Amino acid sequence: MNERIFQLKSKIEPLRKEIVNHKVYNLIQDTDDLKIFMQYHVFAVWDFMSLLKSLQNSLTCTSIPWFPIGSADTRFLINEIVVGEESDVDSYGVRKSHFELYLDSMCQCGANTSQIELFLNNLKNNKNLEQSLKISHVPLEASDFVDFTFKVINSQKSYLQSAVFTFGREDLIPDMFHSIVNDIYKKFPEKVSVFKYYLERHIEVDGDHHSHLALEMTANLCGDNDEFWEEAERVSIEALKMRIKLWDGVYREIENKNKN
Repeated sequence: MNERIFQLKSKIEPLRKEIVNHKVYNLIQDTDDLKIFMQYHVFAVWDFMSLLKSLQNSLTCTSIPWFPIGSADTRFLINEIVVGEESDVDSYGVRKSHFELYLDSMCQCGANTSQIELFLNNLKNNKNLEQSLKISHVPLEASDFVDFTFKVINSQKSYLQSAVFTFGREDLIPDMFHSIVNDIYKKFPEKVSVFKYYLERHIEVDGDHHSHLALEMTANLCGDNDEFWEEAERVSIEALKMRIKLWDGVYREIENKNKN
C-alpha cells in the first residue's frame, strides 16, 4: 500500500470505526425503522453518483471533440468504477445503476420515495441545489450531507473529490454495510431481498474491486504533493463526520418514532 495512503487511513481510523459501529444499526428492528433509514440514506446514494460523474468529467474527456486528458491509468480507474456503479445488474440480470437498484429496494420495503423523487424533479427544473433541498423538505442531516458533497464537487479539485469518494464512500462502505446485512434479512426476508442484494453487491464490488481502484486513483492524483495530501486528509475527516451526523439524524428519528 502507498505510504501516504496508509498514513491517511491511520488518521481517519477512529472516525471510520465510529461509523462502522454506529448505534443506529442495532436500532433497526422492524421495517418501519428500516424505511426511515432508507429515506435518509437514499440521498447519500444519489449524491455518490454525482460525485462519481464529477470525477469522470474532470479526469476524462466527456465532450466533443475528444482529446486525451490526464493519465491513462487514472482514466481507466474512474471509467472502470463508473461502469460498475452506473450500469450494474440487479438479481434478475437487468442493467441498473446502484441508485435505481436502491429505489427498487425502497419500493419493496414500502419506504416512501416521494421525497427523493420530488427533490430530483425540482432540481431538474430549477437547477438550484439549495432551493431544491429546501422546498422538498429534505431532512436537515441529509440536506447537509448532500450540500457538503456538492461543495467538494464545486471545488473542482479532483484530488479532493477522489479523497472523499475513496475514504468517505468506497473504502468505507463494505465494512459499514457488514454491520447491517448480517441480521436484517433474518428479521423480514420477504420485504428486504432487494435491499439485501444491494448491500451484498456493494460489499462484493466495493470491497473486492472498487475500493482498490479508488485508493490507487487518490494516490495518483495526490502524487508527491504534500499540500494535496494534507487537504485530502482534512476533507476525508469532514466527510466521515458528515456521515456520522447523517446516521445520528436517522437514529434520533427512529428513537422518536419508537417513543410515540
